[in-house]
Amino acid sequence: MNAGNSTRHGTRTNALTVIHRLLLAMLAWLVLHPASVQAVPSFARQTKQPCATCHIGGFGPQLTLFGRQFKLLGYTMKVGDDTKIPLSLMLVESFTHTRKAQADPPAKGFSRNNNTELQQASVFLAGRISEHLGVLAQATYSDSSGRLGWDNMELRYARTFKSAGHSGLWGLSLNNNPGLSDVYNTTPAWQFPYMSPDLAPAAPAQPILFGGLAGRVVGASAYAQIDSAWYVEAGGYRSLSPAFLRHVNADFTGRLAGITPYARMAYSRNIAGGNVELGGILLSARKGLAGTNATGNAVPLAGPTDRYRDIGLDASYQHVDSSTHVFTVKALYVDEHQRLDATYAAGGAEHRHNTLRSLNINGSYWYRNTWGVTLGAFSNKGSADALLYPGTGRPDTNGGVIELNWNPFGKADSWSAPFANLRLGAQYTFYTRFGGAVHNIDGAGRRASDNNTMFVYAWLAL
Repeated sequence: MNAGNSTRHGTRTNALTVIHRLLLAMLAWLVLHPASVQAVPSFARQTKQPCATCHIGGFGPQLTLFGRQFKLLGYTMKVGDDTKIPLSLMLVESFTHTRKAQADPPAKGFSRNNNTELQQASVFLAGRISEHLGVLAQATYSDSSGRLGWDNMELRYARTFKSAGHSGLWGLSLNNNPGLSDVYNTTPAWQFPYMSPDLAPAAPAQPILFGGLAGRVVGASAYAQIDSAWYVEAGGYRSLSPAFLRHVNADFTGRLAGITPYARMAYSRNIAGGNVELGGILLSARKGLAGTNATGNAVPLAGPTDRYRDIGLDASYQHVDSSTHVFTVKALYVDEHQRLDATYAAGGAEHRHNTLRSLNINGSYWYRNTWGVTLGAFSNKGSADALLYPGTGRPDTNGGVIELNWNPFGKADSWSAPFANLRLGAQYTFYTRFGGAVHNIDGAGRRASDNNTMFVYAWLAL
């Protein structure tokens, strides 16, 4: 048994080493041959536009006004008669260093500190299916999980209209993550940081809107944009079965009771040199606990449910008067009220009623859509509960993020036939408070600042 495991581990390690070397060779070739690459793959090939047309910085996911409309219209805009299947690939190689080594390795096969990783290897089906129907579907492998599973998935149907002196568009979205359908890059599904380490400590608690249902549900929503100003969206989500989630390598963490409603409203206005947006988000979920059966698989538990009501307020501004200097500012505040009947009954919470509040703010500057710097701040606070938050009894986590980027491609003067794009990033995350404390956050003398993380990555899209 041990010899077999050793052989399999050695084979996997050798295979990953080969992948790492191939990726590094491809990155070196791209840097040395800048005239022969461009843009985000399948969408850029479909529209015959450089990535900078749709994305701030010439690389996703932060959207320009044009990019927002492309998404709202169902990814269907097309130039030419190309009928190729809209496939794309993505590779992310990363290095993660924490100020002090973690108490335990962050994942199987990794060290307590200074880890390199093939963080993501993804394949996309992304583009137009018909005149009014488009898709964005992603499957991802990562070293840390050792699994290939489904990732973001959205199918959109959209049409335009004119009525009583007004014009706009309406559409339907089928997706697997509340907030994935949004276009303002303020919802947690798309907000900064757009790439972050998965081998470093993260906030011990956030509202359920922050990925708590991602990949574990399926939902449909209807949306409309009126006069390029008002945006409204409403829909609902249901849990996917544990058996299905095992097939797509997603974790089952409990079943939603009935339909979980999701609603979004935003108002945007063009101003001199840019655009400003104000909006709100509502998510209300009732979720049961998960147990395990005789085979060790996760299954729903009968009994009471936990209730989560998230109310969010967001705002964004982008200044894109020219391609030389681009500024963006984004903010999201989410207030979550919890009634933890299931967790309380199971002995996992000291109180039935708890709250969580999250604030995220960031601002970016891009020079010629090539060199970028982003500064972000985050604050997560909540009510005290000794059972929910062992140790300090509080979830409070505050800090900031500084990121530098170089995107050498994706502009209009790059190669005329979009093929590939590249982002190099250096990101530093610092904590002024972690898990409710500044000092001795784990009972073993670790400080909040010991979780400060240096994260360097190469993000390649083909």
